[in-house]
Amino acid sequence: MLDFVRNNRRLMLLLLLVLVFPSFVFFGVESYSRFMDSSHDAAKVDGRAITTQEVDNVVRDQSERMRQMLGTNYDPRQFEGAQARQQVLDQLIQQRVVANEVANKHLTVSNERLFEAISSIPAIAQLPKKKDGTIDDKAYIALLAQQGMTPEQFDARMRFDLATQQLGTSIGATAFMPKSLLDRLIAIRDQQREVQALLIKPAGFAAKVNPDEAALKAYYESHKADFSVPEQAKVEYLVLSAAALAASTTVSPEELKSYYDSNIARFRTDEQRRASHILIASPKDAPAADRKAAKEKATRLLEDLRKHPETFADVARKQSQDPGSAEKGGDLGFMGRGALVKPFEDAMYALKDGQISDVVETDYGYHIIKLSGIKPAETKPLDQVRTDLEAELRQQLAAKKYTELADAFGNTVYEQSDSLKPAADKFKLTIQSADSVTRLPNPALGQSPLNNEKLLKALFSDDSVKNKRNTEAVQVAPNTLVAARIVDYRPAAVRKFEEVQAKVREGYIAQQAAELAKKEGAARLEALKKSGGTDGFGAPVTVSRAKADGLAPKALEAVMRADTTKLPSLVGVDLGADGYAIYRIGKVSQPAQADAAQRQGEAQQLAQMAGQSELEAFYESLKDRAKVKVLRPAVAADASAASGAAAQ
Repeated sequence: MLDFVRNNRRLMLLLLLVLVFPSFVFFGVESYSRFMDSSHDAAKVDGRAITTQEVDNVVRDQSERMRQMLGTNYDPRQFEGAQARQQVLDQLIQQRVVANEVANKHLTVSNERLFEAISSIPAIAQLPKKKDGTIDDKAYIALLAQQGMTPEQFDARMRFDLATQQLGTSIGATAFMPKSLLDRLIAIRDQQREVQALLIKPAGFAAKVNPDEAALKAYYESHKADFSVPEQAKVEYLVLSAAALAASTTVSPEELKSYYDSNIARFRTDEQRRASHILIASPKDAPAADRKAAKEKATRLLEDLRKHPETFADVARKQSQDPGSAEKGGDLGFMGRGALVKPFEDAMYALKDGQISDVVETDYGYHIIKLSGIKPAETKPLDQVRTDLEAELRQQLAAKKYTELADAFGNTVYEQSDSLKPAADKFKLTIQSADSVTRLPNPALGQSPLNNEKLLKALFSDDSVKNKRNTEAVQVAPNTLVAARIVDYRPAAVRKFEEVQAKVREGYIAQQAAELAKKEGAARLEALKKSGGTDGFGAPVTVSRAKADGLAPKALEAVMRADTTKLPSLVGVDLGADGYAIYRIGKVSQPAQADAAQRQGEAQQLAQMAGQSELEAFYESLKDRAKVKVLRPAVAADASAASGAAAQ
């Protein structure tokens, strides 16, 4: 048989093709097409996809970090909405095009710059040091392992990040701010204008508006959105959380003692010793003669100290060449083992309290050590740490219990979807309720889980709205699951004209009064331009682009944009519901020039703005070169989903 196969290879290959190809056609094409499906791509950069899953992951990570940082002040709408998704997508596109440019230009950094950057990272700078002052390799590797990286991977990532930063810095540095332009921009920004205001308020015209029913109904028809009630629901919900479980979790004395024993190292303080020293500096690579002279000097000082040990601090201040401790009489404070070089440490731990050592040689020179205190090793008893330890253990037990119950909770609310009571009874939870819940987060509900965007999306799904079924268990925070159901649903509706007639009348009168005020204001403005009168204007105030002094933003913009080649100058502003305002500009002035330091700071700030503009233009050019295609804009997708839901 084997000889037949070996001698008829072409025939066997043909046979295998006949057998394998149909199975690929019937069983593999669907999986292959799913794998190649691009319907979930958010964008493409140089033909490479950025998936919606990538966007979701970044949004979730950012949202979780902000939740942990802000606590009760966390607002999911700021970090989980469509706008946040769009910003994340833009960031991912920018990262991708910049990464391509760094790779194409073969940009990199030196080993020295890489080492400097890594050493400056706080978490790494705080790692234990070796005797030569460098970071302990084992501690460094362990720290990176916690992040799922090897030193090689971390070095590569840091080198790439530094190269990317250099690219942005070099582009931004190309911006140039001419002195003439700087002077002009500062002059425009700081220019001051003295203005007087004449306000024509709508309230004075309200009595002149006498609408009939036809006018009111026309106003009602054109402003129906103002009289609509959004869809609302009365909701029941259950919360399964580690925090709630912790409150009901009890810790037995045996569990607490066992936990204390297994963590006793946390409560143990090793022996510490306090020492003072006198250093006669002489590096290990110094000439032999210098080392000998230093040792002889230390020996002479030691002989004097043996005779007068009470002078140790004074001698240290005058003779010690350790700048960090000399002024303190040589005092180094309390230290445990591993804090000092071994020869020094061995000599210090060999002394009795108050005893002075012989001359001790290290790589730094020659030391005379005096032991001035001993803190014996100590272990805090259980009673001293009971409260904190019990709370910690309770949280751990609750987290474990939550993990054990989470799946069962999700299955229960799904399988018995007509009511939350079975899940409430099974897991000993309280059914909570809320009314006037809407599709969008409601600030009035504060930190309620019903303000979670994912839960609201599930709650207002077709199945939940039409069939009053439970939602799936939705994770709204770490170790927190919520299931909800709609008890009473009230669709969006426009209130009848008869119900809101009083408000319709009020709105119509306000609108017409504002129009009359505007008309009167425009006429007054033209009359004042011809007459040059000042009757009706208020007291003069000085405003600038940085100082509104009570002017509405729209009014301030109009005043600062007005032509002042001929003074006084008049400008009219329609303030909508607040009426119409006429401003008389009587004086234009320039404040005293800022001092040199402030001016330099302003120049740097404007140069940075120009550099940022250059950088943004550079990013846009990279996007064009990379043929970026946004396939699923996050904001548009979210808006279309919302409009579709509203239509239902």
